[in-house]
Amino acid sequence: MTTLLAGPDGRPQGGRRAAAHPGRHRGLWNASPLTYLTLIVALALSIFPIYWMIIVATRTNSVVADVPPPLLPGGQGGDNVGRLFDNPEAYFAKGLLNSAIASAAVTVSTVFFASLAGFAFAKLRFRGKNGLLLTIIATMMIPVQMGIIPLYMIMVKLGWQNHLQAVIVPFLVTGFGVFMMRQYADQAVPDELIEAARVDGCTTFGIYWRVVLPALRPAAGVLGLFTFMQTWNEFMWPLAVLSPDNPTVQLSINNLANAYFKDYTLMFAGTSVAILPLLIVFIIFGRQIIGGIMEGAVKA
Repeated sequence: MTTLLAGPDGRPQGGRRAAAHPGRHRGLWNASPLTYLTLIVALALSIFPIYWMIIVATRTNSVVADVPPPLLPGGQGGDNVGRLFDNPEAYFAKGLLNSAIASAAVTVSTVFFASLAGFAFAKLRFRGKNGLLLTIIATMMIPVQMGIIPLYMIMVKLGWQNHLQAVIVPFLVTGFGVFMMRQYADQAVPDELIEAARVDGCTTFGIYWRVVLPALRPAAGVLGLFTFMQTWNEFMWPLAVLSPDNPTVQLSINNLANAYFKDYTLMFAGTSVAILPLLIVFIIFGRQIIGGIMEGAVKA
């Protein structure tokens, strides 16, 4: 029988094996200088294009092709943002509003319906459950591009072409979200907790709302962030179903890119403004999201 001894950091260590290799366990927790250097270089390479975009958004078009590129902000940022919102071809303010409404609606709906379906597939018993779950998983294997033409025909039949509901209703729930919440609910919610709630007289929806949903909060935060980002950055489907005068924010930026004279400062200013909501959402829910990812990793 191996004796467990507490190490200097409070972690249990095997008796003879830990004593024979005292540096092995410390190496698992301490990164080398080369690791830090590699991470710093990777971080700089990842951030520099975004930083350069923001710098150009505060300058004039003349600096776009400069070598070396400018590294300090200029004084044209406010003027460029003002010209962006005043541009009659971009409809940028309307694009921001449309993207905010669509992303919020799709995110709330996806989290609600996916968690509800995940709870049903993980904890409830009903006929045909496995076959229905396989059907939902099978929908994840079909590329979105293959369904654009029939989906567009449905939107035309419903009279939703060039209306905001055309980019909201088809994506109110996803197969990935259902599968993700089902896997998490299967591990995070004990059967005994559900049985205790039933003994107390709680209805099925009451169990979901009062017991299951709070337990699924970390996974719901991760799914909500991914869904918001995907909907906010969606380009192909809004391009097919919306007109240039009723765009999402990505179509507004595309309207600037398709202009006869490409004003890169306006394009970069629009992109810089468009990423602000994503940064705000990540800052607000970042701790919850990272906690959900780490909790899932520990359970795995």
